[in-house]
Amino acid sequence: QVQLVEYGGGLVQPGGSLRLSCAVSQTIFSRHALMGWYRQASGKERELVATFTSGGAITYADFVKGRFTASRDTFQNMLFLQMNSLKPEDTANYYCNVQYQGSSYWGQGTQVTVWGQGTQVTVSS
Repeated sequence: QVQLVEYGGGLVQPGGSLRLSCAVSQTIFSRHALMGWYRQASGKERELVATFTSGGAITYADFVKGRFTASRDTFQNMLFLQMNSLKPEDTANYYCNVQYQGSSYWGQGTQVTVWGQGTQVTVSS
């Protein structure tokens, strides 16, 4: 059974860090597979965050460059996404994806929520 299981999401303040992990079934964790991380914020379309090419290169979306680092462990069939300097706009459900032999596989996602510290509003007459 093919499985992708993401974990590591949570609630974090702006500027904080999280590390996401994705366990991938050995049957599809192939050097010929395309693997990547995506995210989907509420009410928005799913978007690419980072992708591993079959040649081993890693590409990032412009909005995470310099803040996020994707990596993988080929011995443990794991994908990782280290997220630093998180912003409220990074709030989304994060998914890992594997494309292999004409099929696309998704995990269930892990929610990342970046809360702003808030600002006090005082109304006085």
